[in-house]
Amino acid sequence: MLKPASVTPDAPVSIRSPLLTQQWLDLAFVHWAVAPELVAGLLPRGTVPDTHEGLTYVGLVAFRMHRVGWLGLPGVPYLGTFPETNVRLYSVDAHGRRGVVFRSMDASRLIPVVMGRVGFRLPYLWSRMAVRREGDTVTYTSSRRWPGPRGARTRIGLRIGDVIEEPTELEHFLTARWGMHNAFFGGAAYLPNHHPRWPLHRAELLACEENLIAAAGLPEPAGAPVSVLYSPGVPVRLGRPARPAGIPTP
Repeated sequence: MLKPASVTPDAPVSIRSPLLTQQWLDLAFVHWAVAPELVAGLLPRGTVPDTHEGLTYVGLVAFRMHRVGWLGLPGVPYLGTFPETNVRLYSVDAHGRRGVVFRSMDASRLIPVVMGRVGFRLPYLWSRMAVRREGDTVTYTSSRRWPGPRGARTRIGLRIGDVIEEPTELEHFLTARWGMHNAFFGGAAYLPNHHPRWPLHRAELLACEENLIAAAGLPEPAGAPVSVLYSPGVPVRLGRPARPAGIPTP
């Protein structure tokens, strides 16, 4: 296994001909530390947990997806715009490419959910969802509809704080992820993304009532999250999946 690539706040490669374009807006990043051995079995074959100072992380990321578009075409205003909440883990493959692995992806539009599940084998789930902002507070809610487990839900409330001029190493590790690992077309693959450097804010967690993490097959979080961040968002370009060769060993 190659040494993991350096964590960089800027995308390491450009994507000239994107498979998908979209915007990620009003993001809440809420993270808990976890021992790598507790989540290693939940990652795709060909990847292992990515770690920072011996720990890996479980992320609960809520946001607004805006105007998803295919192959450089203009983004779709209705079907391509919806709230989303993801439970994710951190991964690295035999090429040293760092990424994320989604354990669940709740979204409020049924057609994109079906397309994501069938076309990309992503764990999309249909939910009732809302993102509401009042002044410097943002509230994210979801309640799962299909395919279940019904009753899986979340309510996150944030108060947006000061702009982070210089993120810490951990904050870069948790947010500067330039691809995802997933099973595509019969094998594990890496799907790269490109966007501007994250604009990040400190955030105060006002509420976090959720059972999405346990519903995704992960240990329930123990204690308060170790990192809570907010971002107004970025425009994103997603590249075509590339299959990683070789299987790393822990």
